[in-house]
Amino acid sequence: MGCTLSELSMCKSVYTKQTQPQRPLKLHGNTEPTGHKQRRLYTGSAKELNGGETMAFGLVWRSARSLVARQQSRRSICASASPSGKNEPGFGLLFDIDGVLVRGRTPIPAAKKAFHKLVDSNGQFIVPVVFVTNAGNCLRQKKADQLSHILGVPISQDQVMMSHSPLRMFRKYHEKCVLVSGQGPVLDIAKYLGFTNVISIDMVRESFPLLDMVDHNRRPKVPVTVILFGEPIRWETNLQLIIDVLLTGGNLSNIYKSSHSSHLPLLACNMDLMWMAEAPAPRFGHGTFMVCLENIYKKITGRELKYEALVGKPSELTYHYAEYLIRTQAAERGWRSPITSLYAVGDNLMTDIYGANLYNRYLKERLASKSSKAMQQALTGTGVAVSEEEDADNDWVSELASPSATSCKSILVCTGVYNPHTELLQDSGQCIKETVFHGHRDFRFEPALIEPGNIVPDVHAAVDLIFKMEQFRTAV
Repeated sequence: MGCTLSELSMCKSVYTKQTQPQRPLKLHGNTEPTGHKQRRLYTGSAKELNGGETMAFGLVWRSARSLVARQQSRRSICASASPSGKNEPGFGLLFDIDGVLVRGRTPIPAAKKAFHKLVDSNGQFIVPVVFVTNAGNCLRQKKADQLSHILGVPISQDQVMMSHSPLRMFRKYHEKCVLVSGQGPVLDIAKYLGFTNVISIDMVRESFPLLDMVDHNRRPKVPVTVILFGEPIRWETNLQLIIDVLLTGGNLSNIYKSSHSSHLPLLACNMDLMWMAEAPAPRFGHGTFMVCLENIYKKITGRELKYEALVGKPSELTYHYAEYLIRTQAAERGWRSPITSLYAVGDNLMTDIYGANLYNRYLKERLASKSSKAMQQALTGTGVAVSEEEDADNDWVSELASPSATSCKSILVCTGVYNPHTELLQDSGQCIKETVFHGHRDFRFEPALIEPGNIVPDVHAAVDLIFKMEQFRTAV
């Protein structure tokens, strides 16, 4: 087998090194320009040069053969790690679940076909994949088990990101007494996320009908933070008790405070106004519950309810955490190519598409900022490197390390909330924000952010499109 261009270049380098004689050779003072460098001309005798070549030829041949063998071995290893055998994936995939892979408990037919393209014959993913859902009613492992069963491929919990997953980074609240609202194993979820002092709405409801604050054994803990994991089952009970906690500062035996200039810290996960289940029309999501809570609070106090943090799509933090999981997954697989592109596949303009486009804007601005700093350093001649602290424009950036991704492209599917037959308002005089924008009130409405990069029929078509855009070949 002949050497490739790069191998020949390396052979030449080996040859040049090996043909240097053992004893010093006479050098002439003249030089010959070769670009920015200069090469000295050898002026020794022909006998000395020919002898050096004869002695080195055998070494060069053996070195070249060894080099080719190493290159073949390396290509073989790459071929087993990458479906094309020529390049590793430089992109990662972020999949929404409800409306993209399933509707309620019913799998969407295109999902299984799509995921059979994403794994090799051993069931291993050929590209890094993370499932980014706004659901928050179970632990990651349970969701991974459900996905494995639905898709017919093995999914690990490290590939699953629930709406509440980023709360692992909110360490300043982990040791405080927190009241959690939602459904499912909320206490287990909170403890899994790192919260050590947790009470549930049910615990408050069971303790306070007696209003027994004398018996310390029956006295419940006083919450100092409220966390909304997702929509509860009994909305009226949760709304009543959360309002009670906020307006009494956690001291539920007291009357409401007369001053409402501030309230206990409130963290919320999942801002979806609606989501898609088996029913023909979308169902109310946690975003709807939040709208109720916000309006009740404002009606009573005359003030806006304030959130310490909003996590879950479309928040930038959620996508940054997902990018971190993609990077981690690629590193564990031994893929050395940086993951520079993300593709976010979803069915909801207000969460999936808005969030992906918002994060894409962040990545572009970050890239431009870094280029600007580098240009400034070059112009001033300082040559001072940007530190991690300076590069981290948010606490969560430094927590997760700087992203390798430089873009996040949004792809909208037509199997969920989005209805391709529903036309958006064309008359700018109409209140498009009220009629069309179903995002949370704290996220500014921008038409550009709800414009998908591509619209496809289903997730199978999305995977085909991504592979085509990336020129990524598979063995399946």
